[in-house]
Amino acid sequence: MLEGKVAVVTGAAGGIGAASARRLSDEGASVVVVDLDQDGAEKVAAELPGPAVAVGADVSREEDVERYTQVALDRFGRLDLHHLNAGITGPFAELPDLSVAEFDHVMGVNLRGPFLGVRAAFRRFQVQGGGGAIVITASIASLRGSHDLLAYQTSKHGVLGLMRGAAMYGGPMGVRVNAVAPGLVPTGLFTAAKDESGGGNDMLQRGTTVPLRRTGTPDEIASVVAFLLSDGAAYVHGEVVSVDGGSAIVSTVRPSGGAGAWDTTAVDRRGKENA
Repeated sequence: MLEGKVAVVTGAAGGIGAASARRLSDEGASVVVVDLDQDGAEKVAAELPGPAVAVGADVSREEDVERYTQVALDRFGRLDLHHLNAGITGPFAELPDLSVAEFDHVMGVNLRGPFLGVRAAFRRFQVQGGGGAIVITASIASLRGSHDLLAYQTSKHGVLGLMRGAAMYGGPMGVRVNAVAPGLVPTGLFTAAKDESGGGNDMLQRGTTVPLRRTGTPDEIASVVAFLLSDGAAYVHGEVVSVDGGSAIVSTVRPSGGAGAWDTTAVDRRGKENA
C-alpha cells in the first residue's frame, strides 16, 4: 500500500497514465494528474477515490515541469513517487521522409520530458532528504528495432539510458529508478493512427502473434508500475520490466515466433526497388 505517499503521473488523461493514476490512488496515494489535455486530466482526477489534483502541462517545457511540481507541493506538501509516462508515437513516415522537426518533437516529449521530470524529482528528493521512487515508461521499442516509428524507437532507447544513469546517481540516496516496457497495449496513442500500418487497426491482429496471443491492457501495466513504486520492490533498481505478453522473448525468424509468419513481400519489394 502507498498510504501517505504523494505521486505524480504524467500523460495521465488516458490510457496507461490514467490507469496508473487510478491504481496509485486505490492504494492510498495522493495523485497529481498531469497531462497536456487539462480537461482530460481534470476528469481523471475527479474520478479518483483519493485526494488528487489535475495540472495541464507540456512535459517537454522546463517551466511546465516546474509548475506541476510546485502545484504538488502547494497541495500536498511533498512528492514521493513519480510515474513519468507521457509520450507520443510521432509520424509513421519512413526514414528518408522523416523531417527534423518531427524527430525533434518526439524527442522533446519522449526523452526531454522524462529528463526534466527525473531532474525535478531529484531536486525535490534532495530537499526532502532522499527516499522516493521513479518509474519511466519505456517500450518494447526500447529493446528491439523495426523499420517504422524511428523517432519513437530512438527516444525510447534513450529512456533506458536516462533510467540507468539516474539509478546510478539515486542509489546512494535511497532513490530507486526503474522502467516499465509495455508491449502491444491498445490506447488512444495508437488509435489516433488507426489508418497507419502498425497503428490501431491492426494491433489486435498483431497481438495474436505474441506468446500469450493477445494484447495487454492499461491496468496490467499500471499494476507493475504500482509494484515498482512500492516498498515491495525495495531491492529492484535500475531495471526495465517488460510487460508485453512475452514479446521480448520472441525470435521473429522462427515460425514459432508468430511475428515471423508475417508476409514480408511489401518490405522486400521496396528493398529491391531501391537497390
